[in-house]
Amino acid sequence: MAMTQKRFPLFALFLCAMAMPTQAAMPVKAPPRPAVPAAAEAPVALLVDLSNGQVLHARNPDRRFMPASVTKVMTLYLAFELIEAGKLDPAQIMAMSPLIAREWRRKGSTMFLDAGEQVRVDDLLLGIANVSANDGAAVLAEGQAGSVAAWTAEMNATARRLGMAGSHFGTPNGWPDEGRTFTTAQDLVTLARAMLARHPDKFGYYIGRTGFDYKGITQINHDPMIGQVAGADGIKTGFTNESGFSYLGTAQRNGQRLALVLAGVENGRLRGRLARSYVEWGFTAFERQRLFDPGTVIGTARVQDGSALRVPLVARGAVSVNLLRGSDGPLRATIHYDGPLRAPLAQGEQVAVLEVTAPGMAPATIPLFTNEEIGAAGPLDRIINSIAGLFS
Repeated sequence: MAMTQKRFPLFALFLCAMAMPTQAAMPVKAPPRPAVPAAAEAPVALLVDLSNGQVLHARNPDRRFMPASVTKVMTLYLAFELIEAGKLDPAQIMAMSPLIAREWRRKGSTMFLDAGEQVRVDDLLLGIANVSANDGAAVLAEGQAGSVAAWTAEMNATARRLGMAGSHFGTPNGWPDEGRTFTTAQDLVTLARAMLARHPDKFGYYIGRTGFDYKGITQINHDPMIGQVAGADGIKTGFTNESGFSYLGTAQRNGQRLALVLAGVENGRLRGRLARSYVEWGFTAFERQRLFDPGTVIGTARVQDGSALRVPLVARGAVSVNLLRGSDGPLRATIHYDGPLRAPLAQGEQVAVLEVTAPGMAPATIPLFTNEEIGAAGPLDRIINSIAGLFS
């Protein structure tokens, strides 16, 4: 089926959906544009509004790099998926096998596990998330999948399902492996978005703590934003001599969540400074403009062989975009979907996306869902639809 595109000036949507006066869409003289973010100094930098998919700034977002310990975000995500599926229990006990002890005991960042030591999955996840425990990631991998190789195979299968085409994982913890483990900033944002969308409670419980106390040993979380940036809640830092300093982080304010990636930074102090200034720039350099209230019908999509010819489309919640302060170009919106859609359709199916663009602004893409159920066409429906199709 062909990709259907419905194009219209955004002010027309305002008039239809929100009954705003025409002059509301007129350009308004704005203050000068804010400076380019300091994170532009990093070899790889990406800042995305997760609420609408809008890229606020990007530098080499598809360049492959070695993620070091940021790899552990995929290990955490896979564990969250397995818990949700009933295949892994946080109360489950695992032990450090002699094989894992020989390879990973006290190697790099650690939660100080010893050969034969029993540990709860709950503690492994806390250690991986907050003190980057290499030994914890290896124990979890072997304990759940039977071997580290089997676990990394599951990591790669999960990456493929998420559409992380620029990523491959050779270890559960990101230890240097001659370049077999690599990713991109775009893929890491995809992973962060999936983790927050599918496992918000697990994210809130395991990720973003200031530290971790295990076996009487207290270690701090080296995340550069936690406790220093309002609304910051993780996710993971990384460093090896080969890869430099990297970071995947997120912060939320007033219902808006930003995700950022930095990679190839020269030192940890610079990484922290860039991360903090980057996310602050994202929250302050843009004017957030609400386009549609929750529940507003944004458009319709054509339906084939259904009890109705069209189905109304809505977003999940309010629709907003970020306009760089000082920009004054016209906004335009396009609804994209593979159409006509085939009935039957359940209410709440994601069938389209709304793309909002403006000069100098990266597109914002918002998923759209069916607002009502459309059944398969009966004999009478087919006759009515055929007649209506002659005049549409």
